[in-house]
Amino acid sequence: MKRKEFIKKSGLAAAAFTVLPSSGLFAGVKNPGVKIAIIGVGFRGQNHLELLLRRTDVEIVAICDIDDRMLKSAKDLITKSGKKMPQIFTGDLYAWKKMVAIKELDAVLIATPWEWHKEMIIDSIEAGIKYVGTEVILGITLQDHWDVVKAAEKNKAHVMMLENVCYRRDVMAVLNMVRQGLFGEMIHLQGGYQHDLREVKFNDGIKGYGGGCEMGEKGWTEAKWRTEHSIHRNGDLYPTHGIGPIANYININRGNRFLNLCSFSTKARGLHNHIINTCGETHPNAKINFKLGDVVTTSISCANGESILLQHDTNLPRPYSLGFRVQGTNGIWMDVNNGIYIEGKSSKAHRWDDAKEWLTKYDHPLWERWSKEAEGSGHGGMDFYVVHAFIESVKRNIPTPMDVYDAAAWSAITPLSEQSIALGNETVEFPDFTGGQWMYRKPVFALNNDF
Repeated sequence: MKRKEFIKKSGLAAAAFTVLPSSGLFAGVKNPGVKIAIIGVGFRGQNHLELLLRRTDVEIVAICDIDDRMLKSAKDLITKSGKKMPQIFTGDLYAWKKMVAIKELDAVLIATPWEWHKEMIIDSIEAGIKYVGTEVILGITLQDHWDVVKAAEKNKAHVMMLENVCYRRDVMAVLNMVRQGLFGEMIHLQGGYQHDLREVKFNDGIKGYGGGCEMGEKGWTEAKWRTEHSIHRNGDLYPTHGIGPIANYININRGNRFLNLCSFSTKARGLHNHIINTCGETHPNAKINFKLGDVVTTSISCANGESILLQHDTNLPRPYSLGFRVQGTNGIWMDVNNGIYIEGKSSKAHRWDDAKEWLTKYDHPLWERWSKEAEGSGHGGMDFYVVHAFIESVKRNIPTPMDVYDAAAWSAITPLSEQSIALGNETVEFPDFTGGQWMYRKPVFALNNDF
């Protein structure tokens, strides 16, 4: 669900709740109950809350937020579902510390501003919680990423980044094709985050999205915190939507790894022009000097010889696109033109096939099995899959399909790209968070048709 649609429907409080059938969903699990808490019940947190409330195998023990408006919406959701009201933690910025100390918690979900993720993940782990699901990103600095990895290793905890695009239906169909060898050997891949966020980074602070030039304390929801990153940082600030699926295509951290990275940034004009065009030159925010370039381009080389191109483009007028390109020795898929070409198998030589027929034919088994249950969940159903995978891992007491090493490698692109740009587009070495184990670890993502 897009942000504007979400607002128009006054949140999720009026949503109808359907309990997922237990007969197929939880078969073979002796102890299906998962006791979970949520830190952050803003709009993204409420997406997760709604999905958890639909399940019969989850007990929401506690929720935490400092925004009374969002807490009310979350409590309305819970009341509407007929489920027991969890403990509520609020009142100060560190109320979540008391929440993660609850002894019976099996897992915690984090949906807060980026700068809080590292501390919340580590404190949850050190409080004894063995499963942490976090929204992107993992941390701000490169050291943040190492700190999370070391904490997870020390405490034998599982940290899963809730990167939902890995479960997008076309993305998973292409994964199925890659694994069946339709594209041949992988050569080059592209992706990114190309999404006009001007009305997310600035709004009127009262009505919400749809106009205005306010941010920080005067802004509303993400404008309260996200815009600050565009003022002070220059790099690929949101790489995981693009790199997550790409990493699964070429088995990053499982027989392959990122070797080095080089990033370039354009000048910054989009956000300033938005303020001028919306509120005029006299608005106080017209004086802000934005550091984030309007388009940031990052190239990555891999141990197995593939190249990757990522783009971050959130400040200019444009339709939404993640810009995927998957190219091998036998063919190519591009999502921008919804085209696939497989040499010797496409309808005409040197002509694109409409991808629909290919993607339908190679629909991933997970989508074939759970598409009905995914109906009505956010972002075209992929939110269901990422939460489902996390919960099923907790229930079975097994590693999550996307682990802390994946989270660190994908998210570390941000500080590494900042470093490269600051050094005049210098190529920087990519750290190996697995400590050499990437050579021996095997692919696991989406190989279990249960989750």
